[in-house]
Amino acid sequence: MQTINQTFLRWVLALAAFLALFAGVATGAQAGTGGASSYTPSAPEGEEPTFGAWRYGHASWYGPGLWGNKTACGQTLRPQTLGVAHKTLPCGTAVKFVYRGRVVVTQVIDRGPYIDGRVWDFTKAVSDTLGFEGVGRVRYAVALSDATSARQR
Repeated sequence: MQTINQTFLRWVLALAAFLALFAGVATGAQAGTGGASSYTPSAPEGEEPTFGAWRYGHASWYGPGLWGNKTACGQTLRPQTLGVAHKTLPCGTAVKFVYRGRVVVTQVIDRGPYIDGRVWDFTKAVSDTLGFEGVGRVRYAVALSDATSARQR
């Protein structure tokens, strides 16, 4: 049987691991945007926005043939650009994605995907962060303050 100190230590280590993961995701989301953006965060600086209900949708990733081009929201697409393409959500809308236990919070920076059945196109940086390859089903939640057009989905 575990002692109380061992149980407490395991909880502390689990919490520390979670906070380290969250800090890494938040840092990557801010540092890897790949260019200037007109995005205004929905929540005060340093706070994560409140997200709506979890949904599922199919996604793919894009980039290599388009690097150096401008996105629909005005950024220059580079391998390190962190963002997603969506057909209707406004530029700058914050979205949280979960795929195989990995989490990333990013923003809409482009339009697409243009293949039936797909809801999201990830940039290479988002794909790499999530460990996402090819085409697959992801779990996502849209920031509530940005969700006015999400009801159309």
